Amino acid sequence: MTAIGPLAAPADGLTQAEAQRASRHLSLPGFGIDAQLRLKTARVLVIGAGGLGSPVLLYLAAAGVGTIGIVDDDTVDVTNLQRQVIHTTADIGRPKATSAAEKITNLNPHVTVETFIERLSPGNAADLVDGWDVVIDGTDNFATRYVASDACTLAGVPCVWGSILRFNGQVSVFWTGHGPTYRDLHPEPPPPGEVPSCAEGGVLGVLPGTIGSVMATEAIKLLTGIGQPLLGRVLLFDALTMSWRELTLAPDPEAGEVTSIGEPTAEASCQAPPPTASGTGESITASELAQQLQDGGEASLVVIDVREPWEREIAAIPQAVAVPLAEIDAHGWDALPQLEGKETCVLSCKSGVRSRQAIEFLSARAGGGETLPRLVNPTGGIDAWAETVDGQMARY
Repeated sequence: MTAIGPLAAPADGLTQAEAQRASRHLSLPGFGIDAQLRLKTARVLVIGAGGLGSPVLLYLAAAGVGTIGIVDDDTVDVTNLQRQVIHTTADIGRPKATSAAEKITNLNPHVTVETFIERLSPGNAADLVDGWDVVIDGTDNFATRYVASDACTLAGVPCVWGSILRFNGQVSVFWTGHGPTYRDLHPEPPPPGEVPSCAEGGVLGVLPGTIGSVMATEAIKLLTGIGQPLLGRVLLFDALTMSWRELTLAPDPEAGEVTSIGEPTAEASCQAPPPTASGTGESITASELAQQLQDGGEASLVVIDVREPWEREIAAIPQAVAVPLAEIDAHGWDALPQLEGKETCVLSCKSGVRSRQAIEFLSARAGGGETLPRLVNPTGGIDAWAETVDGQMARY
């Protein structure tokens, strides 16, 4: 790894208002006026204004980073507010980038904010990443992480990365030429469904604050040249034991050179893959399922809800029978209700991941020559039902 100096050049000076606001930085040994002047000229692009982006954006603005870019195409939802603390109830329905920009401008009016209300993709990543000193990846899916990493690799820009799920978080700094990249940590995406999304697996609401604060710290260190950044190191946090571990990571000498920005795939994004003939079942839209039930389809089909009891208390398809995924995993077809006379078994969950897993479990035990119903996975799960069939259904 080569030596690393401060990435931001110092500004000519601070105004009286800026100096007063940054007084605790100016009196900090090892930081002082030089580092603060560098923060004033610094340009940081934050991808994602959600759980991780919230503390990152707030702390970078409070620290005095001169220009902050926000990339996010999503809108604020009530389910975000448990952890995405930059947004408020009044922001529900607004673009996250707009909401976040307003908050950090209110926090520090000396900061310039640039918003990009679009999703990072192979088509726009190079242009979005160009011209920034540091990129912070606060996204929540593998597809976008690969895109962000590849774009930073080609631009030669350091990428501060963080990840959260349930009670655990990870942080590292990826920078080609100075250390490993995200593709060294994850050469290939995990198999579909192996890693649940935050919506499926849940996340402790305070966890993004812990991990996001570390990410903001790493960005400030890179910009000002202080300390030792997390290059070649992955920091692992367990909130339940309140413990930190560190893994050493080195660039893979046999890895191919990144020459283009990789296209996202179903596997990389942790979404349910397209249905195939090998155990993932057929597909049906929520509207099609609703129509079949309305037309008396219950005589020939059964809808199995594989979610947990607390989820069904929030929302459920009225005709669905509750059989948690764990029971299907443990008992296979024996876990399902009487299937006699049923031609179709529709397995439903929140978004389509767990229902696909249930179909895989059942398909693996479909031997014996008995006639079993065909297995169907409704596209988008109960989220799609709430969106296209029942607009009054609660969402989570």
